[in-house]
Amino acid sequence: MTTYLITGCAGFIGSHLAEKLLLEGNKVVGIDNFDPFYAREIKEKNLNFALRDKNFSFYELDLQNADEMQNISQKIDIVIHLAAKAGVLPSIKDPISYINDNILVTQNILNYCQENSILKFVFASSSSIYGNNKSVPFSESDRVDEPISVYAASKKSCELLTYTAHHLYNIDVINLRFFTVFGPRQRPDLAIHKFVKLIDADQEISMYGDGSTGRDYTYIQDTIQGIVAASNFVLQNNNIYEIVNLGNHQPVKLTQLIETIEKVLNKKANIKKMPMQPGDVDLTFANIEKAKTLFSYAPSTSFEEGVSQFVKWYNGQKS
Repeated sequence: MTTYLITGCAGFIGSHLAEKLLLEGNKVVGIDNFDPFYAREIKEKNLNFALRDKNFSFYELDLQNADEMQNISQKIDIVIHLAAKAGVLPSIKDPISYINDNILVTQNILNYCQENSILKFVFASSSSIYGNNKSVPFSESDRVDEPISVYAASKKSCELLTYTAHHLYNIDVINLRFFTVFGPRQRPDLAIHKFVKLIDADQEISMYGDGSTGRDYTYIQDTIQGIVAASNFVLQNNNIYEIVNLGNHQPVKLTQLIETIEKVLNKKANIKKMPMQPGDVDLTFANIEKAKTLFSYAPSTSFEEGVSQFVKWYNGQKS
C-alpha cells in the first residue's frame, strides 16, 4: 500500500485525486489551508468522500510555515504538490502573495522531502508557463523564459526549484503542466463555471477579446488519469526528472465554448464584449506525445461531454 501526500487536497483537482487514490486502495495524507480565494464551505464539501475513508488523514496547515509540517506523523512514499495560489489577473494585482504561496511553499515542501527521505515528487505546473508561445502545439522542449503573468513566473520558478532538489538530493520529479482542467467541482472563478451560472440565470456574461482565443480544455478525469500514471512512473523508476504536458491536444475557441454551453443548457447567452485582460494568453495547445510515451496518457472525454457532466453536477448543487 502506497502512502501519498497531497497538498491542496480540498481543491478541485486535489479532491478528485484523493478519491481516485483511495478507491485504488492507497493511503492518502491530505493538506489544505482553505485559502479564501473561494469559499471554505466549497472545499469542505469537496472532502466529503475522502473523510469517510479510514485510509485518509487530513491536516489543515499553512505551508508557508515549514514547522507546521512536522505535525505529519505518517511515513510518506510520494508527494503530489497541487497547492498553489491560482489565477492570472489576481497574481498581477498581488504578486507577493503568489511568490509566498507558490515559490516559498514549494521550497518548504522540497525541504520537507529532503529532511524525511521522501524521494518521489510530482508537481502541478501550468500551461501558463508557455506565455504567448508562437510554436504550436506547445512542446516541453520549447523555450519558456517569457512568462506574461506573475502566476506563470511563479510556476516556472517552482520547476527550477524541483530541478535543484533533484540535482542536490536525488529526488525523482515529474512536473506536470496542466492545461485548463474543467469538470465537476471546478473553481467558481473559472470561465466554464462562471458562464454556466450566469447563462443559466439569464444574466450577462463578459467575453474578453473577439472570441478567437483558445484553450486546451482537459476534463478532470483525464487529468486525474494522467497524474496517477505519472505518479506510478515516478514510483517505479529512479533518477527521473521530467517536464510533461497534460492536455487534451484539442484547443477550443472562446466562441465555441459559449456555443457549447448554450447547447447543453438550451439557452442563449447575453454576451458583453470586453477588451482582453492583462496576462491572458491567446492560445494554449498541448503536445501530449511525451505523456503518451512515458506513461500511456490517453485523454478520452470530448469537450461537449465534459461540459454536460459539469452542468449535471452544477444542477445537482442547486437542488
